[in-house]
Amino acid sequence: MRHRHPRVRTFAKQATPFAALLPMALTVIVGYLGTVLWSLRISLTNSRSFPSDTFVGMAQYTRLFENERWLLSLNNLALYGVLFIGACLVIGFLLAVFIDQNVSGEGVLRTIFLYPYAMSFVATGLVWQWMLTPGNGIEQAAHQFGFAGFSFDWIVDQDMVMYTVVIATVWQASGLVMAMMLAGLRGIDGEIWKAARLDGIPAWRVYLSIVLPMMWPTIATVLLLLTTAVVKLFDAVVAMTQGGPGTASEVPAKFIMDHLFGRANIALASAGAVVLLVPVLAMLAPYAYARSRKGRA
Repeated sequence: MRHRHPRVRTFAKQATPFAALLPMALTVIVGYLGTVLWSLRISLTNSRSFPSDTFVGMAQYTRLFENERWLLSLNNLALYGVLFIGACLVIGFLLAVFIDQNVSGEGVLRTIFLYPYAMSFVATGLVWQWMLTPGNGIEQAAHQFGFAGFSFDWIVDQDMVMYTVVIATVWQASGLVMAMMLAGLRGIDGEIWKAARLDGIPAWRVYLSIVLPMMWPTIATVLLLLTTAVVKLFDAVVAMTQGGPGTASEVPAKFIMDHLFGRANIALASAGAVVLLVPVLAMLAPYAYARSRKGRA
């Protein structure tokens, strides 16, 4: 029987993992990096319904930031992002702390808190649209309980509609944050708590001064995921409000999709997509750098 040379066997063993990763690498290079570069190129042309090679420089970006609807969508996204990320972090952490107390039925509670995240944003949006529509859901239930004068019309109020989107999406995403925070809490040495009890340190001070700093890698990962979710906010808004009333709940992703498919302006839509990529890269670059430094250390 013919045996392969040891060097050949060694090379085969070393090459096997790279061969297994090749399809994913091609997907990243062609599917992600390729489409990003294509969008960047299109955003520098005067393309309308079909791609064009007529170069116009930064003209599409100038038009984009002169568009009141785009500026409104950025303001809405900034408001949404601050409230959504802050609420998810606080609620998710508090739920994780609660479950970490060795409560009975921990598995059931984890499932209940995580279940909303298994739903699509469209389903979540439709459910919350019904609950928040005047005359239905919350308002109807309050009337049935005897509160005849109760009204809750945020979803049709131009000044309050974005808060309803925050409520729905926080309800959905807090369970994921809880699961990640709980994993971080379970990774902290129990001797820290024993030492804190012996020293008489209040539990809130331990969480604030010791536990949270030790959980920074987990928090950074959660922040990256939540920031990405903020940037690509689309499904929940379309399902709940269609960007209304008027354009009061307009968000950048909806602006891009409307101009890409509804207004046949792929150059302006591509410019908007490139602009949305910037905050994601701004979050991802330092995170990736920190992880690479940690790996080398």
